[in-house]
Amino acid sequence: MHLTQEQKQGFDKDGYLFFPGLFSPTEMKSLLDEVPDLYKRREVFNVREKGSDAVRTNFAAHMYSKPFAKLGRHPRMIGPVEDLFEEKLYMHQYKINGKLAFEGDVWQWHQDYGTWLNDDHMPTERAMNIAIFLDDVNAFNGPLMFIPGSHKKGVINAKHDLTTTSYPLWTIDNDLIRDLVKRAGDKDGGIVSPTGPAGSMILFHSCLVHSSTSNLSPWNRVSVYLSLCAVSNHIRRHKRPEYIAHRDFTPIECLPDDCLLKDYPIDLPWKNGMPDSALVTNTEDFVVAA
Repeated sequence: MHLTQEQKQGFDKDGYLFFPGLFSPTEMKSLLDEVPDLYKRREVFNVREKGSDAVRTNFAAHMYSKPFAKLGRHPRMIGPVEDLFEEKLYMHQYKINGKLAFEGDVWQWHQDYGTWLNDDHMPTERAMNIAIFLDDVNAFNGPLMFIPGSHKKGVINAKHDLTTTSYPLWTIDNDLIRDLVKRAGDKDGGIVSPTGPAGSMILFHSCLVHSSTSNLSPWNRVSVYLSLCAVSNHIRRHKRPEYIAHRDFTPIECLPDDCLLKDYPIDLPWKNGMPDSALVTNTEDFVVAA
């Protein structure tokens, strides 16, 4: 899958692209069926909601789950980002965010690159997210909210919020959010929230300011996020464990387009358990080979 010139221009202007129903219900079923067993695991890579047993984020499923490993090499997800960067990619993060019915908590206003810069020392914003809906997303079950064009602001000063939720974020001041929303159109398009059926996909810039509200509805809103980084832009610090910020900078090679429907051989490095080395961290920058 490749982007048209018009799509590239739209991405440059707004900082995101939305592809409703890009994947079929059959393709999504193999993934959604896998989620309950992943969420049941009492492992460090399952981060649970504050004061609840509901999973907020599952990390690194592509390392131990075959369906999600195949999704991580799907050309419909990898191709558009390669088109924009004109470079091969590696997997910086892989998350299954479980905004579960009645229990899914808020994600505060933030830029993803703010975290990647501050925590991982990623050199530039040549990285972005691909999000795919495993459930139908509507106005009531905590959809993503974007401020169109906010990526043009570049890296925004943020504070490290360690208390609001179970997962720390570098969050943006409310006064600046008001200003960004006003500049983007205020009540006439200053915030957008793509909704659609399971199988829909969003591509968004790593500096695009976004958030999501809590899910008080009776409907789950589980989504997969591939954080894809240009190989030349790999992280320089291993402050966070490897299941959160990956250290294998090998370029992703795509599987055939029907990989979610057919059986293809794929490596699962952590299928027998996550190695102890994945928990080792270091706050010093490592030397990049010339």
